[in-house]
Amino acid sequence: MPSRDSTARAAGLALGVLADALLGDPRRFHPVAGFGRAASALERRWYADDVGRGAAFGGVAVGVPVLVGVLAERFAAGRPAVRVLVTAAATWSVLGGTSLAREGVVMAGLLEGGDVAGARRRLSHLCARDAGCMQPADLARATVESLAENASDAVVAPLLWGAVAGVPGLLGYRAANTLDAMVGYRSVRYLRFGRACARLDDVLNWVPARVTGGLVTLAAPTVGGSPGRAWRVLRRDAPRHPSPNAGRPEAAAAGALGVRLGGCNVYGGHVEDRPELGDGRPPGVGDVRRAVRLGRVVTAAAAAVAVGVALGEARRRPWQSGGKGAWS
Repeated sequence: MPSRDSTARAAGLALGVLADALLGDPRRFHPVAGFGRAASALERRWYADDVGRGAAFGGVAVGVPVLVGVLAERFAAGRPAVRVLVTAAATWSVLGGTSLAREGVVMAGLLEGGDVAGARRRLSHLCARDAGCMQPADLARATVESLAENASDAVVAPLLWGAVAGVPGLLGYRAANTLDAMVGYRSVRYLRFGRACARLDDVLNWVPARVTGGLVTLAAPTVGGSPGRAWRVLRRDAPRHPSPNAGRPEAAAAGALGVRLGGCNVYGGHVEDRPELGDGRPPGVGDVRRAVRLGRVVTAAAAAVAVGVALGEARRRPWQSGGKGAWS
């Protein structure tokens, strides 16, 4: 039987997902935004065009949230109800599923209403691409790609790390992912300083990205797609993506939605020509809402997987749960 701790962790994850679904991100005093401001202040003091300095910056910036998580779990030790609440609060603070879906809906509404200028401005809420010259088709593709990639970064990955490592896993993952979004660029400023943070994010997302690809594949029928087609596109096209992780959810989404993703993207004046993922038509305005629906299904499935993993921890480590082990 699962231990009380594993049951409390699973219940906390489920409660945190429910809180995110009902409340979304807090509009004021968001913990992730506060972390970002603190990390920016630390970067200003520590920055140097040096890999070692960047690694030290990342170690401190991620280590502090992990330590906070460890202390929170020690505070909750032996009190299952407190552990549930602490885990739920941490889960709610790091999840971005509801806010991600809301941004997708806003983009869909702007594009459907022909407000291209508004959609260009709003795209910055989803990704860092230069949108000044984007047309509706470009904006639709950028939105679908961002929704797919962030289904892994903002939903599946934090839930899986929470399932296997509790509150330290939740807070540590979100810190690492936030740092990657801040300094993990191949720009002149961050090519060296941000390298360690970018590699850490790659490592932490390796398994979640592949789980996300699988969940998107299974969810394909909810948007009129075929799991078989999604799986074929995932297997064939994901390795073409320059990121070791982002190509998995994006390729699976391309197959599930029956569209073709990839192409020319501009980031801060730097042009990237991404390989094509999928062999369908280019995504249109109507595909944005389908991508939102796909993301919501993946969120629900990821929550179920995370709860199952959390409950399974005690079965895999029976000697830590107070029960008889396999060698008793």
